[in-house]
Amino acid sequence: MAQAQPVEVLLRPAVELFTVAVCIGAAILCLAAPWSLALNASVGMGSALAFAAFGAIRFRQAQAILRYRRNIRRLPRYVMTSREVPVSQQRLFIGKGFLWEQKHTHRLTQTYRPDFRRYVEPTTAYRVARRLEERLEFAPFPLSALVKFTTWDVPLNPVRPLPPVGGLPRLHGIEPHEVDVSLPLGERVGHSLVLGTTRVGKTRLAELFITQDIRRRNPAGEHEVVIVFDPKGDADLLKRMYVEAKRAGREGEFYIFHLGWPEISARYNAVGRFGRISEVATRIAGQLSGEGNSAAFREFAWRFVNIVARALIELGQRPDYMLIQRHVVNIDALFIEYAQHYFARTDPKAWDVIVQLEGRLNDRNIPRNMIGREKRVVALEQYLSQVRNYDPVLDGLRSAVRYDKTYFDKIVASLLPLLEKLTSGKIAQLLAPDYADLTDPRPIFDWMQIIRKRAVVYVGLDALSDTEVAAAVGNSMFSDMVSVAGHIYKHGIDDGLPGASADSRVPINVHADEFNELMGDEFIPMINKGGGAGIQVTAYTQTLSDIEARIGNRAKAGQVIGNFNNLFMLRVRETATAELLTNQLPKVEVYTTTVVSGATDSSDIHGSTDFTSNTQDRISLSSVPMIEPSHVVQLPKGQCFALMQGGNLWKIRMPLPAADPDEVMPADLRELADYMRQSYTESGQWWQNLGTPLQQQELLPEGLLDDDHLQDRGQGGCCHERCARYST
Repeated sequence: MAQAQPVEVLLRPAVELFTVAVCIGAAILCLAAPWSLALNASVGMGSALAFAAFGAIRFRQAQAILRYRRNIRRLPRYVMTSREVPVSQQRLFIGKGFLWEQKHTHRLTQTYRPDFRRYVEPTTAYRVARRLEERLEFAPFPLSALVKFTTWDVPLNPVRPLPPVGGLPRLHGIEPHEVDVSLPLGERVGHSLVLGTTRVGKTRLAELFITQDIRRRNPAGEHEVVIVFDPKGDADLLKRMYVEAKRAGREGEFYIFHLGWPEISARYNAVGRFGRISEVATRIAGQLSGEGNSAAFREFAWRFVNIVARALIELGQRPDYMLIQRHVVNIDALFIEYAQHYFARTDPKAWDVIVQLEGRLNDRNIPRNMIGREKRVVALEQYLSQVRNYDPVLDGLRSAVRYDKTYFDKIVASLLPLLEKLTSGKIAQLLAPDYADLTDPRPIFDWMQIIRKRAVVYVGLDALSDTEVAAAVGNSMFSDMVSVAGHIYKHGIDDGLPGASADSRVPINVHADEFNELMGDEFIPMINKGGGAGIQVTAYTQTLSDIEARIGNRAKAGQVIGNFNNLFMLRVRETATAELLTNQLPKVEVYTTTVVSGATDSSDIHGSTDFTSNTQDRISLSSVPMIEPSHVVQLPKGQCFALMQGGNLWKIRMPLPAADPDEVMPADLRELADYMRQSYTESGQWWQNLGTPLQQQELLPEGLLDDDHLQDRGQGGCCHERCARYST
């Protein structure tokens, strides 16, 4: 460390400490006995200061070596409570880390050399302590105390165990000088992709991002929109979102939509809001398979759903899954209802003729293709074939009923199972809300309303219970969001309101956990073109294969990946996923040293020299990848490589969550979180039907339904602030 060397070697003994010891002794001698060095008192004091200064410099150099060797084995603890998470109006905080450069690749390469193993691998005492813990696990008292001592997690314990994060600490310990790493908010509109296998910190990173998004305000004091899709239902994530919304004063704009708990969930009509009527058919038929022979049935299903949706709009009814299922199963009723509506406006006397035609019908004069239809439907068809009335909706319904009923049922056979799944049980109340029911305290929301209110939305899709329903609902929500984004892009979020401006934009932070389970063809345009409307997607998944398996097309999977500008790579187990990061990095030159020794015999038998020997240290350069896929596979939990800001590689570790009691957590929401944990993570008593919090009255927390709230519900209304929380 005294001078710059061609090859940096930090894994070595801290020889600077010898110089420090000599400087300390010389300084003491200059102060205590300057006469022994032929110095007077004043000169001795000056010499002591000089020795002390030089010793301090060498001690600092020794500290760098010792700190480097310590970090290679064990990183210092990095914890942070949610209150301590920094929130900036310009940047998104990620954690501590450093910009990866050539020197870090060189240092990492050195750690794999055999002559440096004693500085990298655990000490002999550490290995002995772990072996004793295994053997003395069930030992009696005198020996069990020894196990408690070796497992004591304090810095004074020389053999304390490593934190349970696995991986190689050296991947981050090669840089002792960390800095706070953050991402400019302007880069988030390019979308971010987080890849990592299970239980390595994806949810912790999501909590870190969501916490900042909920608490962030722009210079005008306005909050941002936060929408979180959680397919499996993470109770801790739900709790964190509510706590942060409460701290930010946004609990009145906090919405919970959960398919697993319909009793306390908000309601949402996935096909109730649209820019064009054809979007309704696209959102429903888009869930059907389009591969092979299924493509034709998918197009037929799209056409009939579109016919039904157009008729409902003309009748003044808002489409939903229940109405569409009802009329797809029985198209005759909709045909008659719309015909009554149409003839009431255009030809009120037409029904007299239709009734006469209906009276003349019998089993012998009904056309073969109309067998099985109601006689009034047959009479309507005969009347319309005789008169020249043109109405596109009526003609569409007429073409549907002219199909043979058996053939029609076969055509829509692939559509009916999907509609049955979306309209069965209590889920139907969530996806097909009754807008006229004023006694239902569960609010109804749509994405434009959420964006205008700057709300926080948690969407739990309960994918562990029913994957297909979760995927269908999530896909419909994405499709609806794409439609809203197109409207915002053209007209702004305040379109139709007084003083609206087409330039109004607000950041819409969309966090999609396990997004491979939700994505479809609707997800691609959202990340491809949604940035113009302010949508900022952060997607979380395990591997690239998950995306490809979901879409079923490698080219489309590459299209999805290509739209993410920021990549956060945690520990993965698939080499192809790790290569998504490593293949985008350049190769770098690292120094390698080679010791060459040789001896040469003398050919002069009469000379005084029998042989000559030499030893050389040769320094050479070799080209290696900046990081290997194996380094990504060996990352500890809570650490990641980040490729952001134009391809810069950062090595980052996220802060571990510190103890932070959530005193603002309401009792009812805490009860829900407990049930979610039990439902999704524990299987010890799977045979017992625990039900939901609202079904077990004896387990309801006190004050869940207070007198004021009960009174409001009895009057047909509800207190807005408490009902907006969906947990009162």
